[in-house]
Amino acid sequence: MKWGVICRVVYQSSSHTVNVHSHPPGRRMINVLISPAGTEIGREIWLSLRYEKTVKLFLAGSDYDNHARYNQEQYYILPSVNEDGWLQALEAFIQLYDIHFIFPAHDDVLLAYAQHQHEISAKIVSSNSECCEITRYKSRTYDILRDIVPVPRCYKSAEEVETWPVFIKPDRGQGAQGTLRINDKSTLEIQLRDCQGLLISEYLPGAEYTVDCFTQEKYGVVFCQPRTRERIRAGISMASETVELSGVFEMAQSISERLKLKGAWFFQVKKAADETLTLLEVAPRIAGTMAVNRVRGVNFALLSLYEHQGLSFTVDALKPKNRISRALTNRFRCDISYGHVYVDFDDTIIIHNRLCLPLVHFLYQCVNEGIPCYLISRHDGDLQSQLKRWRLEAVFDRVFHISRDEKKSVYITHPDAIFIDDSFRERQEVHQALGINTFDVSMLDLLLKE
Repeated sequence: MKWGVICRVVYQSSSHTVNVHSHPPGRRMINVLISPAGTEIGREIWLSLRYEKTVKLFLAGSDYDNHARYNQEQYYILPSVNEDGWLQALEAFIQLYDIHFIFPAHDDVLLAYAQHQHEISAKIVSSNSECCEITRYKSRTYDILRDIVPVPRCYKSAEEVETWPVFIKPDRGQGAQGTLRINDKSTLEIQLRDCQGLLISEYLPGAEYTVDCFTQEKYGVVFCQPRTRERIRAGISMASETVELSGVFEMAQSISERLKLKGAWFFQVKKAADETLTLLEVAPRIAGTMAVNRVRGVNFALLSLYEHQGLSFTVDALKPKNRISRALTNRFRCDISYGHVYVDFDDTIIIHNRLCLPLVHFLYQCVNEGIPCYLISRHDGDLQSQLKRWRLEAVFDRVFHISRDEKKSVYITHPDAIFIDDSFRERQEVHQALGINTFDVSMLDLLLKE
């Protein structure tokens, strides 16, 4: 039986080692829908699965501009779970494209899909519907778990509050949206009057952490890794570092057993004034910043697919401490079309005696798409030896090594060509002579695809 990577899941702390052994599972091609694909959650699932050879991805969501529409996969329009007929439209899509599994990529979608699993012929990659219903509300989560893990003290009204400040947040919410520290009774009363569904809880002044977890039905929690939450934007942790926290594995085990969690999930904790780790929320889904552990070898999305197929597997996480910094990514869509690419060498492919990696990326993107690439260079010296040195001999369909007084436009013979060169003078000459689009290296983002 042929099998790619056999993994091994190991969780280690000062007092626990969980070692899960398995046999390589059989594999088949599966069609996987990510919906809504345009969220940060959807993007992390896509990044986790885009190169998996047994998975064909389908990206879908509402008709609005989002990052998923700039990926190479086609983006399909599906109504949101707040629109009439969403369930019928989803099932029709499942039947049309033979979808086997669905990753919900938003908390409301997760709940709606889980509640209607019996009407959806594809398997929802999440925990059971009761777990999803409980965890969608912080108050229900606290009520269910308060006897096994520390949870914040909550108040029903401003009159009940004995110690200020307090913290308010939507009972049904996510990503720290709508949260606020309140310092006095009058401000709290105003907030309660203006906003519905707020939960009043004690203020926890300490550090906040997310704990990425994975639960197998046979073995319980087989992965549990705390990480910091830093530089928060729109509720998303833009910086995070893996850390060790005493007692967090026991919390994970207790939460998982009580809620009957399955596959990838996470919970957030914050230290109280006395340093007690106190639960903030539980989410039975992928988190965007789980990437900090994905690059250690824990591919939560792929492992969740294995778990929901009933396959045996193991994972081995890289041991070193890991840190992630997240930032905006630019992707573009334009109406420029081209069938041939001409490119310069010095200060374009090789800059400061190093390969220009975005340009190399683009050249091999052209190889994937069957677009011929040509090199035009006035390089002083042996150009072929330089191509060999930089492992570029096979990239170009033809190499033109021209003299100083020759114009590059003479060697560009295709009307559907584009030209890439660091020199403004060279780009101007080619554009004026041929009327084709020209680019410097700073413009490559326009051409690169994910």
